[in-house]
Amino acid sequence: YVPSKFLLTPNQRSSQPQPHPAPSIPSPRIRRPRYPTVTTHIIHYYSTTSLNPLKHTTKKFNFFCFVLQEGECLTTEKGNAVKGRTTRHVFVSDRKPHRRKGGQIYIVTDSSDRDPANPIPGTLRHAVIQDEALWIVFAADMTINLKHELIFNSYKTLDGRGANVHVTGHGCITLQYVSNIIIHNIHIHHCTPSGNTNIRASPTHVGWRGKSDGDGISIFGSRKIWIDHCSLSYCTDGLIDAIMGSTGITISNSHFAHHDEVMLLGHDDKYLVDRGMQVTIAFNHFGEGLVQRMPRCRLGYIHVVNNDFTQWRMYAIGGSANPTINSQGNRYTAPGDPDAKEVKCFFHFFFYHLNMSLVVF
Repeated sequence: YVPSKFLLTPNQRSSQPQPHPAPSIPSPRIRRPRYPTVTTHIIHYYSTTSLNPLKHTTKKFNFFCFVLQEGECLTTEKGNAVKGRTTRHVFVSDRKPHRRKGGQIYIVTDSSDRDPANPIPGTLRHAVIQDEALWIVFAADMTINLKHELIFNSYKTLDGRGANVHVTGHGCITLQYVSNIIIHNIHIHHCTPSGNTNIRASPTHVGWRGKSDGDGISIFGSRKIWIDHCSLSYCTDGLIDAIMGSTGITISNSHFAHHDEVMLLGHDDKYLVDRGMQVTIAFNHFGEGLVQRMPRCRLGYIHVVNNDFTQWRMYAIGGSANPTINSQGNRYTAPGDPDAKEVKCFFHFFFYHLNMSLVVF
């Protein structure tokens, strides 16, 4: 149950300033494609020579995408930069995302996190555990110092636009067996391990949690996740780890800095469920103070497109257990250390496709 003072009714929404509306997805009348497309929920981006936004064709292809800004959603065909043609080699979607109508706007007014087992209404923890779909916004700039890991329920949009929101402290963000999550414009940093305590994960469930790893964002057995316009740095384990069958993930327009093991995609070389993992990493900046795992991939299909890698101390992209990694339209600026110029690191055999990327030594 969410107290009404933290929610806006439809009449109140029309009379008060609103966050920028979420991107809408058109549903054109189209025919099924002749070949199967990779079906995911979240936007996936592609490289091209065209600077026009994607136009929805009614001829042969069946897909749509979020158009965040003009020029960001572009198309290619068969890995080639061809204007106005679609591709079967990148992630596209042939169905609308599953979303619940009538989701309320929840306004976070309290930055405290005193009792993870019984969160106070108005706090971020109270917002993210609710069962209903919520668009979570912030009343003012705030730094939320977590006492323990912040466990999300499904169908949550965490929208930091219009405020300067920092999430830090113990545990940080956990997405475990959930779906349909958007995290936008949040600064996540200085996350440390915590646990061995009771933490509320829903209005009706409080459970014992062991010690967390100290990830910035931990994605565990979850799907349909979009992390956009966030900054992550200075965490104990990984900045973003996606494991245990997680899929349908997009990480876009974000900044990563000051960390060793940046991003892990896949639980273990022998965990075959991760063969179904599909992740797009697009328009990010891998900046200063990074060492390795940008990302480190296992088993699945990883599309790394239009990113800027400006520093690493060991390697940029690594893989094992036969993942497919498609590196497209990226810029790699190798460090000055001649022993640390590896763009990619082969732990075991995997397919690595380097297309239209600029490598600067």
